[in-house]
Amino acid sequence: MLGKSILEEAQKIMLELQNVHTYYGPSHILQGVNFTVPKGKCIGLIGRNGAGKTTTIHTISGLIRAKMGTIRFMDEDIQAYPSYRIARRGVGLVPQGRRIFPNLTVKENLTVVSPETIKKNGHANWDIEDVYRLFPVLKERENNMGTQLSGGQQQMLAIGRALMTNPNLLLMDEPSEGLAPVVIEQVGEIIRELKETGLSILMVEQNISLAYETADEIIIMNKGTIVWKGTPEELMADEGIQQKYLGV
Repeated sequence: MLGKSILEEAQKIMLELQNVHTYYGPSHILQGVNFTVPKGKCIGLIGRNGAGKTTTIHTISGLIRAKMGTIRFMDEDIQAYPSYRIARRGVGLVPQGRRIFPNLTVKENLTVVSPETIKKNGHANWDIEDVYRLFPVLKERENNMGTQLSGGQQQMLAIGRALMTNPNLLLMDEPSEGLAPVVIEQVGEIIRELKETGLSILMVEQNISLAYETADEIIIMNKGTIVWKGTPEELMADEGIQQKYLGV
């Protein structure tokens, strides 16, 4: 029974980082990072600028190679995989700054995903009509170029493009960056709706309110290490931690 219990617990984990170390040249950025993302949960990774949050996202997605440690996704070690293989395995990325293709239309941005990447994986099987139902404004503007969209619409397009890969895990790097408060509220609603589909989410965010409202667990990073983990409610109640690591 013990072996079965351990197996069941392992199956609840979508992503696990163990003692991950990442460098930029001689600079030691991630210094022994450990955390997990459970299936169907949203984890908020927060901290001051330069803490290593985006480096964590890039390391998981294969854009940077960790020099030490283990990254397990769906109980498979992906630490040595190239980024395209990680994407095909089921890791979707919404990058910081959106990074949509400005000279392609909305529809072309969504359908540019390689056919080899699109796959069925056991939960939501996203296609362009699903994305349009989630973001009706993209349907209305499907023939507009990327440069003709507002910042909020570009963020919706970046999320939609990631969903077109049918991910099991969605990595979101600063989804509220540069957006008006009303649009940030819409992004929060989208994240909650995605969680309801069973999608696992790791969200790097500077907007503490958005992290409070959407995350099941919050992780604070400081100088390349994890310094605190807990629920949003626990963080809100701990003014000392907020002041020490978040400056609020």
